[in-house]
Amino acid sequence: MRVRKPEWLKISIGANERYTETKRIVESHCLHTICSSGRCPNMGECWSRGTATLMIGGNVCTRCCKFCNTQSGKPLPLDADEPLHVAESVALMKLSHAVITSVDRDDLPDLGAAHWARTIREIRRLNPETTIEVLTPDFQGREELVAQVIEARPDIMAHNMETVRRITPLVRSAARYDTSLSVLRQIARSGITTKTGIMVGLGETPEEVEELMDDVRAAGCHILTIGQYLQPSHRHYPVQAYITPQQFACYKEIGLQKGFQQVESAPLVRSSYHADKLVRRPSSSN
Repeated sequence: MRVRKPEWLKISIGANERYTETKRIVESHCLHTICSSGRCPNMGECWSRGTATLMIGGNVCTRCCKFCNTQSGKPLPLDADEPLHVAESVALMKLSHAVITSVDRDDLPDLGAAHWARTIREIRRLNPETTIEVLTPDFQGREELVAQVIEARPDIMAHNMETVRRITPLVRSAARYDTSLSVLRQIARSGITTKTGIMVGLGETPEEVEELMDDVRAAGCHILTIGQYLQPSHRHYPVQAYITPQQFACYKEIGLQKGFQQVESAPLVRSSYHADKLVRRPSSSN
């Protein structure tokens, strides 16, 4: 039986001059964004603030997760000019905080790690005052590849757990819960501010969410985002429940009590939601 969407999830897209300009830059420069590929509910708000999450490595993913709207299949070869192109776009959009993500590129020998590192360095070269946040794949847990991205020194490095341990094999096509934990652990050991995000409403229990919090805190993660899973289409994994704003507030309080520096927890929160606000708060030790 289909679960009816509650009133608190109904949003107004809205638009202003900044939204129009952001949209023009994205389209005229043929940029891929997770905002549109992922059908993010906050696209109107973020683009109206002049922020967008740029997606590198093309727009076709080699994995086929049951929650994700990004196209799956055989990707095109990497665009060697993309790192420079993205850095120039960050300058054009006058971003004070750039958020970069990518599709999974399991077809490449290095899974796209060198391309990631080049992109970060190009953004830094052309935009020395811009802080950089990256949301990376798991690179199949290969430490030498994760290390390439770490060595480019983004300000925040995120990798999403996506969901609790029990549900991971039901909705993630290739990623493994413990592999994702190992990636977070490696990032945290490097001293870079470490971030992860999960969706709720997939059938998890509050106890399982708390178990995940404990796992990622033990890995050294500093920032946690929690948002409502929204089914992109009838072909995707169905929503099992719409979590109330009160429960999201409870998750935030619990997360802060467990030692996270920041917890963003609300129905429409996504990995990069208000990321520019989070980066201005200094990190501390684990």
